[in-house]
Amino acid sequence: MNDGKRIRVLFVCMGNICRSPTAHGVFRKLVEEAGLDDRIEIDSAGTHAYHDGEPPDQRAQETARNRGVLLHDLRARRARAEDFERFDYILAMDQDNYHSLSAICPEGRGLERRLLLLMDFAPHMRTREVPDPYYGGASGFETVYDMVEAAAQGLLEDLRRRHF
Repeated sequence: MNDGKRIRVLFVCMGNICRSPTAHGVFRKLVEEAGLDDRIEIDSAGTHAYHDGEPPDQRAQETARNRGVLLHDLRARRARAEDFERFDYILAMDQDNYHSLSAICPEGRGLERRLLLLMDFAPHMRTREVPDPYYGGASGFETVYDMVEAAAQGLLEDLRRRHF
């Protein structure tokens, strides 16, 4: 079980304004409801620096707010190689971001095992990628929320089984 060490989870998409902050907010709420917010640290980042310092997309915030999750306090940042040393789980939203993260992972230290696809925690959904809703309409953000919520629940179950 857990030796008292905090488990650190990082969600990553391209710009860190749609998918990964949604996952961050959804997972944060689940962790708080489970009473594990003192045991699990959560962050989000993007593989590109397009939106550094910006809050999540308004459509992502509205979708989350309508479901009781607040994202207004989150700010975009770019993923860094050091994240592989700091975080126990680095969860990419899709294959492109997975490969971008893999390219910055420090070599020869086994840190690549920390990199996974978020949807691996929702195998019942039969998709491995969370689609980018940025250029679409509101329904895309609803779809992303549903996918992220299912994977976040699976992730929390997995963490409980492995660490708590």
